[in-house]
Amino acid sequence: MLRSRLRAGGPWTAALPGVYFVHGGALTAGQREAAAVLYAGQGSVITGISALARMGMRVSIPDIVDVLVPHDQRRASCKFVRIIRTRRMPDHAWLTDGLSWAPAARSVADAARLRDEPNYVRALVADAVQQRKCTVQDLAAEVDAGPNRGSAALRAALGEVSDGIRSVAEGDLRKLIKSGRLPPPMYNPRLFVGDAFLAKPDAWWTEAGVAVEVDSREWHLSPADWERTQARHAAMSAHGILVLHYAPRRIRTDGAAVLAEIRAAIEAGRRRSPLAIRAVASK
Repeated sequence: MLRSRLRAGGPWTAALPGVYFVHGGALTAGQREAAAVLYAGQGSVITGISALARMGMRVSIPDIVDVLVPHDQRRASCKFVRIIRTRRMPDHAWLTDGLSWAPAARSVADAARLRDEPNYVRALVADAVQQRKCTVQDLAAEVDAGPNRGSAALRAALGEVSDGIRSVAEGDLRKLIKSGRLPPPMYNPRLFVGDAFLAKPDAWWTEAGVAVEVDSREWHLSPADWERTQARHAAMSAHGILVLHYAPRRIRTDGAAVLAEIRAAIEAGRRRSPLAIRAVASK
């Protein structure tokens, strides 16, 4: 019966060894995930980018489904399934559509270890924290509990987010400021005029009244977000703050000029009377 139904042009599809779909044609992402769990066996948990996509994070649906299985379970990777044997199965896997999924922090860490590239990992960490899928503390605990291999980019990204960095572009700005030996700013502080909240710039030099903003539509989820950013810039300028705006591309390709402009703004700001602006560090 199986041979008949799996024949060329037949009604069934062999998705994986021992896993069949009762239709022909390509599998959807959800069908690949279901097939991966059936193949991996009882107790398996989907992790990595597939789990993050299911949570609603801004990631592309992957072709490979990463699945955690207990370390003593003998199952090899096959086709679109990557088996990750672990002695640390997630304690709090969540269940939806009949499948088990790793928590956000574990999924980010697993994805980062599989692709240890700084910008890629920084984007994952920034997005997870920005969308409140997990906290910096959750990620730090996951890094400490997991293997060191492949975790360099993840550890570096956590250091940036702990300083208040929220995006890849802001991380590039931070590296540029450090390499240019500018006075260290506050990252993502909350600024107040009296008790009234004013703005939360990407970088802030209190003694000079200088704010730097990275203008990138990539990190704004809607036109309304972009308009609020522009309104924030106008409000800071109205209170005497010297606001500098930089596109991510210019930070990467014209760093020397960006540093010179920031340095000149800081020097000019220091010659003025101090602004009545109170800054509170980002948590």
